[in-house]
Amino acid sequence: MEWFQIVGYVLGLLMGITLGLIGAGGSALTVPIMVFLFQLDATLATTYSLFIVGLTSLFGSFKQIKENRVAWNFVLLFGIPSIVSIFVSRRVLLPAIPSHLFDLGALSVTKDNLLLGIFSIVLIGASFSMIKKQEFSEQTVEDQVNNIKLIMGGLIVGLVTGMLGAGGGFLIIPALVLWGKLPMKKAAATSLMIITINSILGFAFDENGIRRIDWGHMFVFSIMAISGIFIGIKLSERISGEKLKPIFGWFILFMGAFILVQQFIGM
Repeated sequence: MEWFQIVGYVLGLLMGITLGLIGAGGSALTVPIMVFLFQLDATLATTYSLFIVGLTSLFGSFKQIKENRVAWNFVLLFGIPSIVSIFVSRRVLLPAIPSHLFDLGALSVTKDNLLLGIFSIVLIGASFSMIKKQEFSEQTVEDQVNNIKLIMGGLIVGLVTGMLGAGGGFLIIPALVLWGKLPMKKAAATSLMIITINSILGFAFDENGIRRIDWGHMFVFSIMAISGIFIGIKLSERISGEKLKPIFGWFILFMGAFILVQQFIGM
């Protein structure tokens, strides 16, 4: 096993810990690890990310389900539109993008450049939402629940998940709190369940990607990530995930900027 693979698996453990602590950020680590350490193309990296993040989130959801923190009505309301978007993204939009897009002088823009460029912009946007302290009301006011916005949010998250292999927790949690009026802890638990369903179905919709997977590599990375989420959940009992969000926000801001620069260099 090469040194960079060992580093990748250790980072897989860190990904799981992050997901367990703050309920988001799994794909922010998984996709770059697969591209830059395991040398996968961007499309295949999103397939790996969907499986790993989905399986890891599933194990993380068990405790939340047991403690009755998952708001199943919002899983359906937010999740069903997401699934529709994911299906369209994985089966129609992603395959329709040609491997080579266009040449701009000496620059050659490819599908990988496009996907990783968009992914980096999404990371940068997510980093600002994590760095900036957000004050959410912890009260649930049923008559203020905005179902239309939740459905639209589900469609957008599904598009992000399907195209980029991102679970979208950084979008789901604020949506559930602001539009669904869920308390923060319940929103984080519900988000984890939505991420689980979206990611696993997104993976299942990608027939071509599944045929290209190295299952041994996937298994080892998944075990590391699942171990990490249990550690993260345990740590969350002592450490506030909200306090850690700004630190992780700065990290993914750097990660997003790095990926964006890499795409310009690689053209």
